[in-house]
Amino acid sequence: MRVVLQRVRRASVTIGTECVGRIDHGLLILLGVHRTDGPEQANWLADKVAGLRIFEDPDGKMNLSVLDKDGSILVVSQFTLYGSCEKGRRPSFIEAAHPEIAEPLYERFVNNLKALGIPVATGRFGADMQVELINDGPVTIVVDCDAG
Repeated sequence: MRVVLQRVRRASVTIGTECVGRIDHGLLILLGVHRTDGPEQANWLADKVAGLRIFEDPDGKMNLSVLDKDGSILVVSQFTLYGSCEKGRRPSFIEAAHPEIAEPLYERFVNNLKALGIPVATGRFGADMQVELINDGPVTIVVDCDAG
């Protein structure tokens, strides 16, 4: 699994004219699932993201997690994170998991975050979504976990 996470002041995801997910202060997570990923990767990644110390403490050092800051997380599925541009001009997505594998792992990741007590909003898996955010910092981190 791979995430691109951004520390945000606020973020939202819209489908058509309907806002389906919105947070203030926290993390926007774009989540990609690799074709060989399993439950272990979803578990590991949720714990990693929840504990990542990328929020500033009173001394201005990145020393606090989203849990420490009572922040929220907006999770958006994004299979294009596994796009390969090594050959040709059109990305290949053969490393991305098919929806029947990816969707349950996406849901597991979201549920693991919720189980840690983090308020979580989501987009809609497989939908054409528009994402808006106010990046805070800006702070953008990519986290990969090894496939099973």
